[in-house]
Amino acid sequence: METSFSKVAAALVKAQKEFGPALKSSSNPHFKSRYADLAACVEAVIEGLNNNGIALTQRVGSYDNGVIVETVFIHESGEVINCGQLHVPATKQDAQGYGSALTYARRYSLMAACGIAPEDDDGNAASKRPTAPAIPTPDITDHLAAIQASANSEELAATFKDAFDACQGNQVLQAKVMAAKKERVARAKKDLSTKGNENV
Repeated sequence: METSFSKVAAALVKAQKEFGPALKSSSNPHFKSRYADLAACVEAVIEGLNNNGIALTQRVGSYDNGVIVETVFIHESGEVINCGQLHVPATKQDAQGYGSALTYARRYSLMAACGIAPEDDDGNAASKRPTAPAIPTPDITDHLAAIQASANSEELAATFKDAFDACQGNQVLQAKVMAAKKERVARAKKDLSTKGNENV
């Protein structure tokens, strides 16, 4: 019997339109750099997936002195997409070593499966670039207002993308845009529960 992926694939396409970037919110003191931790990667995609009826799960196993992780998307229809296994060796054969390998594997498996990448703010790379003039902070006031005024999910997705693009890579502004979207979705859900309003 041939397996169908039509429903979960269509839902995943819609979900990807809602994905944000994996913000580099954690620091690595050894390399003096910042990176997107597992929580930031999950936060970037989980809302878009769940809004489109997709559950995210990661299957875990041990193999050859390391761990194996496979990211799996499960659609509410019952259709499933398995995204392939990633093997990461543990640097130390103890709980800490396996825990670090598991976190690393989950993070990179998730980013690869969802097609997202961390924002480029590598301090080492930046230090090698010529000094550039300071870029003025973009004004996204109108974009934030447009997100709050969006009348449905399609309009919300469009205004969110426009607002995110307008941030010009400014992570502080991007965080405000993501917060505004989250607030708009929460308000829509509240309206649905109290008034039966089908708009988002």
